[in-house]
This record gives sequence, C-alpha cells and structure tokens, in this order.
Amino acid sequence: MVIKDVDTSRLIIKKFALEGFNVQPKAIEMLSSLKPGEIDRVISRVCQLCAGSFIVTEKDVKKVLDGLNGNRCTGLNRRKTEKMKKHVNGVNREKMEKITVKNSVNLTQPIQVLKDVSGKSCCQGKIEDFVAYFNSRYEKLSSILRTRVNPVPISALRRLKSQNIEVVGIVNDLRETSNGNAMFELEDKTGLVNVVATGKLKDVAMELLGDEVIAVSGMWNGRCIIADRITFPDLPVNGNGKKGWGFYIAFISDTHFGSTTFMNDAWQRFVDFMNCEAGNEKAHKLAESIKYLIVAGDIVDGVGVYPNQEKELSITDIYSQYEFAAEQIEKLPKRLKIILSPGNHDAVRQAEPQPKLPEEFASLFPKNVIHVGNPALVTLDGVKVQIYHGRSIDDLISKIPRLSYEKPQEAMVELLKRRHLSPAYGKRSPIAPEKEDYLVIEDVPDVLHSGHVHTFGTAFYRGVFVVNSSTWQSQTEFQKKMNLNPMPGIVSIYNGETAARLKFA
Repeated sequence: MVIKDVDTSRLIIKKFALEGFNVQPKAIEMLSSLKPGEIDRVISRVCQLCAGSFIVTEKDVKKVLDGLNGNRCTGLNRRKTEKMKKHVNGVNREKMEKITVKNSVNLTQPIQVLKDVSGKSCCQGKIEDFVAYFNSRYEKLSSILRTRVNPVPISALRRLKSQNIEVVGIVNDLRETSNGNAMFELEDKTGLVNVVATGKLKDVAMELLGDEVIAVSGMWNGRCIIADRITFPDLPVNGNGKKGWGFYIAFISDTHFGSTTFMNDAWQRFVDFMNCEAGNEKAHKLAESIKYLIVAGDIVDGVGVYPNQEKELSITDIYSQYEFAAEQIEKLPKRLKIILSPGNHDAVRQAEPQPKLPEEFASLFPKNVIHVGNPALVTLDGVKVQIYHGRSIDDLISKIPRLSYEKPQEAMVELLKRRHLSPAYGKRSPIAPEKEDYLVIEDVPDVLHSGHVHTFGTAFYRGVFVVNSSTWQSQTEFQKKMNLNPMPGIVSIYNGETAARLKFA
C-alpha cells in the first residue's frame, strides 16, 4: 500500500500520537482521502470512539465516517471520554484495555507461562483497585518476611512499654532529619509508625525507594522505633540449586526495528551466527546448542513515544514496523523457540504489567514465536526465567547514587533483594493498579532477564543469573543529549553452568 500524500499522512500520524494513539496504514489512507478541513473533525471523533484502546483501525475510521453520513455513531459521550483520558498515578487511562486472548498452560509442554497479566487485566483505575493492588503487594511480600521475623501488628505498639520489637510494613515518606538520621513511616493493615535509622543503618534506610515492603527490628520507645536492623524480602541464600540444563538460552532486547539507528549489519551478523553461516566449527556447535531465544521488549521503535520521534524513524507507521520486525525474526533458524515480551516502545499499554502484543501484530510473526506479557515468568524445559523489560531500573539509578547505567546488573540485583520488579510506585515507571500485583517476584527464578537501558551487564546473585541485555540501536539524539552511551550488539547465552558473551557490533 502506498499513501500518495506523504505530508498529510505524517500529519495524521502526529495528530493521533499527541492523543496517545497509533494508527494503522489503511486508516491513514482513508483519512488522507478527506478534505483538509474534515480531517481534524474526524480524528477528534475517532479519538472519542477509541478511548481506552491503543490502536486506531480502519474499522474505527469507517464507523465515524458512517456516523457523519447519517448513521448513529457508537462512540462514548464527551464527558465519559474525557474522564477516561485522565491520568491516575502514571496509568494512561482509567479504563485499561482488556486483552481477551488467554494463556493456556499445558504441563506436558516444554514451555509454560506461569505468570502473565495477558487476558487477566481488570483494572479501571478506581480507588478500590489501588486498595486491592497495595493489599496484594503487602500480603505477598509480608508472607515472605514472616518466615524470617516474628512481627507484631503496628496497632499493638501503643499497648507495649519500651522493648525490642519486630514489625512488617510498607515504606512511606522517607526523609533525613535535622540531626542527620533517616526517618520513615512504616504502615501495615492496622496502623502506621515512625522509624528512625541511625549510624550505618541510615545509609541502608536512605536507599529505600518507598512503597516497598520490609521488616524492621528495633527498640520501641513509646513514640517511634529506633531501628537496629532492616530486613528485605530477598532471595534464599542458597538459591534454587538448579545446575546444568544441557542447552543454551540466548538473551537479547531492544531491537527497535523501524528506527533509523537500527544496526542492520550487526543484526545480520547475529542471524548468520545463529544459522551457522559464520565462524568456525566451534562457533557452529555453540549456535546449534542454543535452544531458546528471549527478547525482553522494545521489539519496534514505536510511533509517538517521545517528541519529534518521527525524525528518527525509517518506518513511520506501527503496523509496518511490526511487519519488518517479523521479517527479521523470520531470518532466525526454525529450530529456535523464541519468546517475545513487549516494552515501553511497543504497541501495548504503557502501564505495567503490560499484556502481550495484540493478535493483529502477534499473528505477523512465525510459528516458532511465543508471545508473553511484561513481566512474564516462564519455564523452558523446567528452567524458570523471569522476563522484565526493565523500566524501573531508571527509578533505582536516579534514587541510589552508587548505581549506574554502566552496570545495570547491579540495579537488577536490588530488584531481587526487594523481591519486586518495580518497587517505587508513581515514579518514572507507570504501574496499573491491578487487583493482584504481578510485579512481585514470588517464585525464585533461575534467570532474571531485562533490557531497556541499552547497556549490558551480567551477574550471579544467590544462584540466579542476572542479565541486562544489550540493544540493536546505535546512539540516538536523545541519548547524546543525556550523555548515555549504549553498548549495542551484545548477546548473552547461558546453560546453567557457563555464561558467554557474544559481540556482533
């Protein structure tokens, strides 16, 4: 399909992007055929009709055009539409898109999706949703902590005299006092108490992100707790003990297909390696031993993700970006099982947890591709892999001075300590208040895999292989302004015993 008026099509894409929508090529073609004075009116009506969705389709435009020609439009009334456009703590729309495609888990299959919001989202951004979400977070993490401490309810403290106690709660309102100590509030279902951390423990307290669940041990003096220990949910010291799988898993992320900075040559070298068309016999044997490939989000560059993005796009509509992405994935060998998870540049809601790609995009990819949400916990022949795009890494690095983008694996270790993939609520990472907190790390994984920050790093933490995948995009104009230096074209592979780093850029 060719749209004759390129300037008009770009204008249409930009107008929809400003309203938070991506638009299909056929819809653009229909709108381009209108008179200039009619386009804005139709776009406005389409945005009303599509409130709560993400993609504007040809059918949506046709409904509006039919309505203008005398048929009654089925769109939402203006008051309801405006209400649904409001932002609630970073959640793009009060009424979240419900994905109807359900995950089926067959225990006899080598690949199982154990945890994924796809097909289960019921968030509408109501007060009850926030209450249920934080109750879920508290219950899941406090149950882990109760295996290590013996907490008393915070409401019971007022009946106690000065004595050593333990409490579990959610962190609020962290601050530094005038005498150089750290003070924060700790809240459970029964009440709220102030906690003071002094000396070396102050440094630990000042790295608290807020909204995380911790245990505090210390002296209750009748007014506050003078802490002597802060306990995170953390992983068991011995991990899960699984060793040696007999096959490799390859980890990549942030391909950004459709960007002018996509590194096609590096990608082609990776494709040649995987197809055993490059390197020596040793390289061929290594490639043949890779059974699974996991992509941790930002499959395409997206449209309207940031201001003036269209200047850095080689493909300017979202559907064509996914067509190109599917063509590139098709080049990889069919023996591979490929797991694709979305990121903040992909055509799903921005708020986490994100559902898997809609069927209109997922259906473009070859049959050896399995689509999951973000985050997703999967097992591959019994190996548990926690996939998370990694947007909350920005929050950790901005809060904790000792962390940096040059060593993203260290921020990921902090997520494992807190047993939560996005501990800080309402920061850079928007979180949808689902009735269940899908971001809690309940099961100890064998691997935690992220991306997002375009740098590379690996680590082992209590038996878990931690890998932050590289990107396939060279430095963007935004990264130049922020002095962020990507580490492109690096692939990590791991088999439970040996981790290897392969560089293609």
